[in-house]
Amino acid sequence: MKYQTDNDADDSKPEDRLLFQDSHINNAEIATNSSVPPSSWRRISLWRVLASLLLLGLLFQSSAPGHFPFFWTGTGLGDQYLIGVGKADITGPVVEINLMGYADPNQVGTGLRQRLFSRAFIVGDVEHVEERFVYLVLDTQSGDTAVRYGIINGLKELGPAYASYGHQNIAVIGTHSHAGPGGWLNYLLPQITSKGFDHQGFQAIVDGAILSIKRAHESLQPGYLSVGTTKVLGANINRSLFAYLANPEEERSRYNVSSSDDGSVDKELTLLNFRRASDGKNIGVLTWFATHGTSLLGNNTLIAGDNKGVAAYLFEKSVRDDENAADGFVAGFSQANVGDTSPNILGAWCEDGTGQMCSFENSTCSDGKSQACHARGPFFRTKDNGAESCFEIGRRQFEPARELYDKMQEQISVTPIKGRRVRSFHRFHNMSEYSFRLPNGSEVRTCPAALGYSFAAGTSDGPGAFDFTQHNGNENTTSPVWQVVSGLLKEPTAEQRACHSPKPILLDVGEVSRPYQWTPNIVDIQVLRVGQLVIIVSPGEASTMAGRRWKEAAEKAASTLFEQDGTATYSHPIVVLGGPANSYTHYITTEEEYSIQRYEGASTLYGPHTLAAYINVTVSHLPIIGTSIYGPMLYFEEGSFPPDNSNRSLSFISPVVRDGAPLFKSFGDVLDDVNRTYNQNNDDLQIRATFVGANPRNNLRLEMTYAAVEKLVVTNENEEAWKVIRTDEDWDLVLHWRRTSEVMGTSEVEIVWELSALAKEVLGAPEAGVYRLRYYGDSKSLSGNITPFEGVSSSFTLV
Repeated sequence: MKYQTDNDADDSKPEDRLLFQDSHINNAEIATNSSVPPSSWRRISLWRVLASLLLLGLLFQSSAPGHFPFFWTGTGLGDQYLIGVGKADITGPVVEINLMGYADPNQVGTGLRQRLFSRAFIVGDVEHVEERFVYLVLDTQSGDTAVRYGIINGLKELGPAYASYGHQNIAVIGTHSHAGPGGWLNYLLPQITSKGFDHQGFQAIVDGAILSIKRAHESLQPGYLSVGTTKVLGANINRSLFAYLANPEEERSRYNVSSSDDGSVDKELTLLNFRRASDGKNIGVLTWFATHGTSLLGNNTLIAGDNKGVAAYLFEKSVRDDENAADGFVAGFSQANVGDTSPNILGAWCEDGTGQMCSFENSTCSDGKSQACHARGPFFRTKDNGAESCFEIGRRQFEPARELYDKMQEQISVTPIKGRRVRSFHRFHNMSEYSFRLPNGSEVRTCPAALGYSFAAGTSDGPGAFDFTQHNGNENTTSPVWQVVSGLLKEPTAEQRACHSPKPILLDVGEVSRPYQWTPNIVDIQVLRVGQLVIIVSPGEASTMAGRRWKEAAEKAASTLFEQDGTATYSHPIVVLGGPANSYTHYITTEEEYSIQRYEGASTLYGPHTLAAYINVTVSHLPIIGTSIYGPMLYFEEGSFPPDNSNRSLSFISPVVRDGAPLFKSFGDVLDDVNRTYNQNNDDLQIRATFVGANPRNNLRLEMTYAAVEKLVVTNENEEAWKVIRTDEDWDLVLHWRRTSEVMGTSEVEIVWELSALAKEVLGAPEAGVYRLRYYGDSKSLSGNITPFEGVSSSFTLV
């Protein structure tokens, strides 16, 4: 099917928090801070509920704009909720900053392929307006502690209308794109390759996320939610199949459906549809599907949202003329249990001239090393750093999602969300040395964070450096130099080695706090609920089987909960998992996969019982989302908040000093112009022009554009005018920047309109006519003044 598309801690007041004193929670054990006695809390809660109901009654009687009248109450739609969606630009610096994901210091931004966005989805209880949650989908590698702090603190500054948003109900999920700028994460380890912390990129993410929430909040109105599922084939494989096969065969067989769906990865996409009650129009969709954001390869240096960004872009464009879709429709493509998945579906091959696949056990080639082992996407032969494969994998997610969406409009393959409860819980949990009992009764514990030798080997999506290998890497099979490096950081104790066994520890990061913490030990545990839909918010990349076990445990516990609160009379729990979110904790594998110690197991931070610990904490706190007490809920212990390092992080990123234009040239002048005519029959058509440029870091142009394609049109007044038909939000319009002289500060910008056969097939071929390219830039003087300018190519004819 084709679619034609033209500060370190929460500073809220104690009386505004609900404090849970024990992890085994029931209603009798709920208490508030000692400054507000429990009896006072009950009186406060009762008055809040009565006041809220009275206010809502007055609102719903009004027909004034901005109020929430109940309309469109057709059968089979489920219960009503407050729903809102919003989208905002979070594109950080597109040049001179290391990209986040592959941890390669040489992968530095040189331009922009596609803008990055924050997409916000708010769901609230109509009767208890303080009961709501925010699910943010960011075009970033992950969620992050500092970013989340920044968002929450920024919302507080917006005033009382945003007081109901906080730690307890905001989930910050990254699409896991490996093609965005880095330097914004809270902990030291991921900052190393980016030369430290980049405040400009960090603030772009925070401000854009806040703006998307604000837009979603301002659009809140009664509406309906419905959920459906479909299969997505040809968009993911398991890149660590050797580790996956260590899981029990009986367990694996439950998911082995066919040769095309053998259970090694989840092929199911879940879609949540948002439909407003006033006119029955859809305002957005939120999907969950697992495939890594590594379609764009480690040699790509153009900023983009990878395959999830493509899928969202295609979906939003496809509904622009859809009579069932409202203006401002937002499509969020969230990750799921992504840990061991890959979008490079042709597998891992040795690029050493042998023509052989990489070894099954440790992803090495004929020389016994991993550097020549590279995974291949569907269009790997196209030398474009993975761009065409990325677009294709995005399309393969979009098309089944769109087909499911269309069926759901006809009440086919749809389950209405029912049950008025909108609940959430969030806990900061210390994962270092957490002792608990497994279901079989044995006592186990987690460990302070550490990374194994195979972590440094990377994956076939992005091989590591030096002589590390997956599965069998340790101090005896690796250069002695790395034993020295490991010891310089911190020599792990015998107890720490035993706790992490069989992981051989390369980096004992969880026990190092100088100059500040390298990785998190305090992590976010969070669950959201609306009706029968339960959303696990995972701080790490759960492997395929780890995610299944986590969801299965939550589903079992939720079933019991639903029986107690009456939901089970009409609904069974629907459980999804989204991540990596909130605080990036690397990977979460099963104990069996951990024992194999490939990349994912070596990157499971807290030892072999990491997954069991996440499940234990999640299930023990799940009663919170079924309680009949309403009000914001946040579980914490004194001193349990993770640090906010955003204002004390190191940074060695050089600022922009000045921009200069060549002699006898001005900013925006055309250096290499377009041709006069282009023929669309060329399947690899590229229309390009080069301009005297300036550093894009001078102005991120958020909610604007660096580039545009303009078409000459005739207006209704029979006058000629130039109409913008492409901006740098569009996949096929690309900006390349290159420095031509460090001393003189000169640079060039090339704008390329890529009209490949695939792009024309999916996006539609542009009409024949007269066009031109426009460049928007901003130059910086030595005194620091920023001056905007523009450049325009000659017109050209497309036939």
